[in-house]
Amino acid sequence: TLCAGLLYGLPSTQGTSFVMADVGELLMSVLSTIRVPKPGDRVHKDECALSFSSPESEGGLYVCMNSFLGLGSQYVDRHHARSGQRAYLHITRTRKRMLPFKLYKGLLSLYQKVCLLEAFSSVCRSGWRCEVCDLQENIWMNLTDGKVLCGRRYFDGSGGNNHALLHYQETGYPLAVKLGTITPDGADVYSYDEDDMVLDSKLPEHLAHFGIDMMTMEKTERTMTELEIAVNQRVGEWEVIQESGTTLRPLFGPGLTGMKNLGNSCYLNSVMQVLFTIPDFQSKYVSNIDKIIDEAPSDPTQDFKTQGDQIGIAPQMFKALVGRGHPEFSTNRQQDAQEFLLHFINMVERNCRSGSNPSEAFRFLVEERIVCQQSQKAKYTQRVDYIVQLPVPMDQATNTEELQEAERRREEGDSSAPTVRAQIPFTACMAALSEPEILTDFWSSAVQGKTTATKTTRFASFPDHLVIQIKKFTFGLDWVPKKLDVSIDVPDTLDLSGLRATGQQPGEELLPEVAPPPLMTPDVEVKAVFNSLLAPVLDDSTVSQLCEMGFPLEACRKAVYYTGNTGIDAAMNWIMSHMDDPDFSAPLVLPGCSSGPGTTPTESLSEEHLATIVSMGFSRDQATKALRATSNVLDRAVDWIFSHLDDLESMDVSEGGRSAAESEGGRDPPPGPRVRDGPGKYELFAFISHMGTSTMCGHYVAHIKKDQQWVIFNDQKVCASEKPPKDLGYLYFYRRVAE
Repeated sequence: TLCAGLLYGLPSTQGTSFVMADVGELLMSVLSTIRVPKPGDRVHKDECALSFSSPESEGGLYVCMNSFLGLGSQYVDRHHARSGQRAYLHITRTRKRMLPFKLYKGLLSLYQKVCLLEAFSSVCRSGWRCEVCDLQENIWMNLTDGKVLCGRRYFDGSGGNNHALLHYQETGYPLAVKLGTITPDGADVYSYDEDDMVLDSKLPEHLAHFGIDMMTMEKTERTMTELEIAVNQRVGEWEVIQESGTTLRPLFGPGLTGMKNLGNSCYLNSVMQVLFTIPDFQSKYVSNIDKIIDEAPSDPTQDFKTQGDQIGIAPQMFKALVGRGHPEFSTNRQQDAQEFLLHFINMVERNCRSGSNPSEAFRFLVEERIVCQQSQKAKYTQRVDYIVQLPVPMDQATNTEELQEAERRREEGDSSAPTVRAQIPFTACMAALSEPEILTDFWSSAVQGKTTATKTTRFASFPDHLVIQIKKFTFGLDWVPKKLDVSIDVPDTLDLSGLRATGQQPGEELLPEVAPPPLMTPDVEVKAVFNSLLAPVLDDSTVSQLCEMGFPLEACRKAVYYTGNTGIDAAMNWIMSHMDDPDFSAPLVLPGCSSGPGTTPTESLSEEHLATIVSMGFSRDQATKALRATSNVLDRAVDWIFSHLDDLESMDVSEGGRSAAESEGGRDPPPGPRVRDGPGKYELFAFISHMGTSTMCGHYVAHIKKDQQWVIFNDQKVCASEKPPKDLGYLYFYRRVAE
């Protein structure tokens, strides 16, 4: 049995001809390749490293007994041929019917019998009921002893009577499941110990222990996320976006595979579903999948190209890889889909220094024209961007009277006041984007002082695929983040030709290229005299206040520096007007200095970090500059170098990391970041919607147009859309219309 289970790849005829000595010798040679997992070893026993096969898939899962990689039956031959490994653990899992409840109950302890009888007696009384107060709503079952009790009382008096919480305080049993939310896809599980919702990876087993078959359960109550949305008057948004109340026809086939929610991973699911409908991403990661797998390293779970194909049922390895080292995306918390999209594009950029780069489909140049109102001289700058952030002018709502009436009734305590959604014309949003911005604190090199200026933003190039973010998340008067509840008539077709940048106008004078003077204080002047230093003295209390609001430290230091220590209001205004700057969170670099505070001398730079950046296709000089600017922190240096490509135009970015002098023929440095350009006419092909009060909670759903049919991707559920809610989207994806 041991030979049959471990020896892989032996023809059956060859195996039958072995004498016992041969079998023993071969067995010993195979056993010598088997390792015992050590602490820290990753054993991939739930998912194939090259596909989304699992022990429940046809053929099961093979686990290499040396590297502990999980492999589907279609890839184990390939792995055996490449590695020579013959020892694999074959895991198969088959769902079986449960024992009859009476027989199963007889195996439980006497205490568990009593708990089960109490729990199921409450079911017989027309549904789940709290064992203490007979409440029938918001009912939870403790997963340790099976007690069925009501949940917490909400701030408005609804919800429950806290009996489940009291039971935890008495017993210390932490986990409870909300009974009305149990479906074959999962349920709400709460940990009183952690005071937060958690993911129970063995929930089917835990429920089966109390005689509950998840596969036969139906949802009868709203989940905690839905309740949170309801409390904040977002139920209408939730129902409309998910197209509740309609019978949606399920769809199957290529490009119509859903993705399991791994615990608040709907932001990732939605973004990846959209990205892999774009030809560039399909060509890079799907069409040549065989080549990617053939060239995969020994540990494909850490290879970005290999995991880029993980768009199947449950992308656990992909999520772990793409979020590794990130303070937010490495957690199971809900995230902002727009931030994840930019993070993923950044990772694509890092891993595509050679070969095709699918992120070029989104890349475009933005031209900013700043005109000094005192001298009428102009300044032109260009930057790379991937997303158009569209402002929402609330003062342009077409149903102002209705909004004001609803607000008046709420202020008067009318609980029946309806929830009214602001109707904002898309044309008003575009006008807000294109109209000149007034800069009241602009330092003009022409007049050598601060004055008023206007800034106009235009497209210097139009990408193949255009992403538009509706800026629904903003700050209130108390600087508390909030979400705007708006409906915008986003069009199916878009013509941005009128926003094409024109560059310097005939007869127009440019502002002199002179750096603004540093912020001078008496203390700085003394230091400048004695030490030739121009280090600013920043108001630490103002910097701290800004940091407490969640802004990056370096951005806070810049805000205080560039507003001359004039207080929190001025600094906050600076932050709000510079949040979109590509170097917003980069270290503060003083005029006349080659690097910012905290930079690292060349001799102390890590050779390993330098080699890592050079391997991405950058030169050693560029790697050195990036590490110096980020205090020798590798992750920050990589982010910095990709956000400062314009600053590196004079430094050669050759494939092998050589400088211009070292490269063959001394080629000229590239003129700038590579962008595609074409007509500014687009058509809508996808949008991602968000439900909830902030990016840290709620749910994301994607709608994608496939073969002239809108399809809704709601995690694992893929259906034909009956009424796509295009007016409630958060991220909109357009593709260029060929003329």
